[in-house]
Amino acid sequence: MAEGDKVKVHKERKKITTKTLVTMKERGEKITALTAYDYLMARYLDEAGIDFILVGDSLGNVIQGNATTLTVTLDEIIYHAKIVKKAVKTALLVVDLPFMSYHVDLRESVRNCGRVMKETGADAVKLEGGERIAEVVKHLVKVGIPVMGHLGLTPQSINIFGTYVTRGTDPKEARMIQKDAKILQDAGCFGVVLEKIPATLAKKVTASLKIPTIGIGAGVNCDGQILVTHDMLGMTEMFHPRFVRKYLNIAEQSKNAFKNYIKDVKHKKFPNKSESY
Repeated sequence: MAEGDKVKVHKERKKITTKTLVTMKERGEKITALTAYDYLMARYLDEAGIDFILVGDSLGNVIQGNATTLTVTLDEIIYHAKIVKKAVKTALLVVDLPFMSYHVDLRESVRNCGRVMKETGADAVKLEGGERIAEVVKHLVKVGIPVMGHLGLTPQSINIFGTYVTRGTDPKEARMIQKDAKILQDAGCFGVVLEKIPATLAKKVTASLKIPTIGIGAGVNCDGQILVTHDMLGMTEMFHPRFVRKYLNIAEQSKNAFKNYIKDVKHKKFPNKSESY
């Protein structure tokens, strides 16, 4: 090696764990999260350096075309999580537990969460609700299953809410969200998603917890942020909440690409000689 030549050392990114997220909160480093439901999207997210990937029951909306998340089954979430896991090398992989898969009794809840962990290789599961799921959380943690909580607007309860309006604007509900956050922490959750609550409330909850908060429509003071990937890429044209920033407009770009392909085929411009054997 010639004098003065430098050896480039590529530092490998370490696997993100539940402990990593807690440490990131302690040192004030923001946590990044997005959703994935297929191999390629998960691979792009992982290679980009996302901290954690959620296989969300939002697949009911953006993949299956349903109006709510309630129709997603345990087998369906396991199917998508297994595919995503193949692509994930360093990000923390969290999987949503679908509606009614952890609500009947403790034995069934533990069994279903165990299936997710064993069959997908996920790092953790995510459950919606506060005090009412505390006992489930305790049992899951006891058997070695890490749990992330989810408070505020909980899509699996949409039929009770009746609307996707911001939660926690009422003082009584705001106090309940704060209380539930502490209950989830005490039950053993390593983090909690705060969805569509006032930024001031999210700031209070975040300051009161030792575990990280991940916001979606909950302001900048959460310890991290999550969006549905299809929303931030501009793929879901029918969904325009103000908390979604569109970093691309894939819907328009894709349709233009499809139109150009159709035109080229119709006019015998594709394939050309270099694209033929």
